[in-house]
Amino acid sequence: MWLAVLVSNLGGLIQSVGAAWLMTSLTGSISLVALVQASTTLPIMLFSLAAGAIADGYDKRAVMLVAQAFTTIVSILLAACTWFGLITPWALLVFTFLIGCGTALNNPAWQSSVRDMVPRPDLPQAIGLNSVGMNLARSVGPAFGGMIVATVGAAAAFAVNAFSYLPLMVVLFRWRPEVQERLLPRETLGAAMGAGIRFAAMSPRIRSILVRGFVFAFAAGAVQALMPLVARDLVGGGPVTFGLLFGAFGIGAIGGGLFSSRIRQALGLEGMVRAAFAGFAVCALLTAISASTPLTIVAMAMGGASWLLVLSSFNVAIQTSSPRWVVGRILALYQTAAYGGIALGSWIWGSLAERFGIGQALALSALVLVLAVLAGLRWAAPKDEEANWEPLNRWKEPSIAMDIQHRSGPIVVTIEYRIHEKDVPKFLSLMAERRRIRRRDGARHWHLLRDLAEPELWTERYDTPTWLDYVRQAQRITQADASILDQLKALHRGFEPPRISRRIERQPVAASLEAGDAHEADYYPTDPPQTPS
Repeated sequence: MWLAVLVSNLGGLIQSVGAAWLMTSLTGSISLVALVQASTTLPIMLFSLAAGAIADGYDKRAVMLVAQAFTTIVSILLAACTWFGLITPWALLVFTFLIGCGTALNNPAWQSSVRDMVPRPDLPQAIGLNSVGMNLARSVGPAFGGMIVATVGAAAAFAVNAFSYLPLMVVLFRWRPEVQERLLPRETLGAAMGAGIRFAAMSPRIRSILVRGFVFAFAAGAVQALMPLVARDLVGGGPVTFGLLFGAFGIGAIGGGLFSSRIRQALGLEGMVRAAFAGFAVCALLTAISASTPLTIVAMAMGGASWLLVLSSFNVAIQTSSPRWVVGRILALYQTAAYGGIALGSWIWGSLAERFGIGQALALSALVLVLAVLAGLRWAAPKDEEANWEPLNRWKEPSIAMDIQHRSGPIVVTIEYRIHEKDVPKFLSLMAERRRIRRRDGARHWHLLRDLAEPELWTERYDTPTWLDYVRQAQRITQADASILDQLKALHRGFEPPRISRRIERQPVAASLEAGDAHEADYYPTDPPQTPS
């Protein structure tokens, strides 16, 4: 699988060089040249969350096969249109946008499937190996792409990309992963996307990674978006020079991957991320002031190493901070943040370069990266990425006397605790975390109540739209959440465990209704909402 993905990435990099250089021959607009990269990354920003929900809800292998087949067809059409001289600047952007759509569908399924291929202890190394493979392709793909474009033309580069998907499709056809039995009905696409957004929003460590990943990609994307213009205008080269610069970026990334473990041991995760932010700032500044191809190549190598160290570190932190049920969506949100930063940056830096100059735009991007290093003092990367996010599996579906269906609801849950006065401050602190976990997993309208007649009696209350939503929320508690549960139980001073009550909300029934209608209203009071609020 790794080798097949390497070949596919190699073809994708050859295609990127062909598209970028073809645009420089079709138009003199700096903005349109920069938009080639934006058109490829914009679909990942727009559609990754939906793709992540699809990856979590469907067979990942089938999703990847559909994505590869779609991208192959688009690449063949792009090669044919270029060969027959039918391509225009905007047509090229449409084709690269469609290729980006295939990438957006494929990436969450591919990255989350790594967890199905390797044991958990090997996951960071596997993710790092993926990054090394991508940048191994980056180190040689652009050089090959530059030579193909210079000798045969852009159409040949697009044709090579179309054939590069075939080995991966063959491997996917042969792969037979173990499919876990689905115990609950599949969520609708909208509900699944909402659950992913909610989980990320209610997880401070993930939220911090997403913001910092966006900022880094936004600022660092200037170098890659303007690289064809750096090769042509700042160092006075052609497509081969462009390929060499792109290749140097990839070689630097491989070096960063090889030494990432040692750097992390020496500096720690946050220290490594800050150093990589600063390293890319140096890369952008050197590129802005250099008129020498060798010096720019050195700057690109430094930028490639910094690029891999930042994004692979954030990728590992994301995967090791997400439960299996939502990992595809969280990875998709991370890609949305990263590629959204690249797409927005490509447009902004291209516009600034067109107005003020290429060097000035790169220097400004370096300043943004320096400011981002300082922001790391406030929003540091999480240190406990080894937390166990597998399901806790303590919850048992309760026996109920009513004939409840999955759609029945809303369901109101109350849990009663008896807490001594001296333990109240600690109890409130634990309950703040408890509220975050409940809301993260799908509960709504969470409240903590204290009895006025019995001050030791506290009641936790929340609801879910349907019984099925309640079951999902209860099953999403993870091993990492267990300490909160255990500490709350230790504070409880009753002779029995905390008392849990589950009730279904009902509407008052008018006296004029017949008895049969009133009985039905007791059980199914309203049509519950289809998605949690």
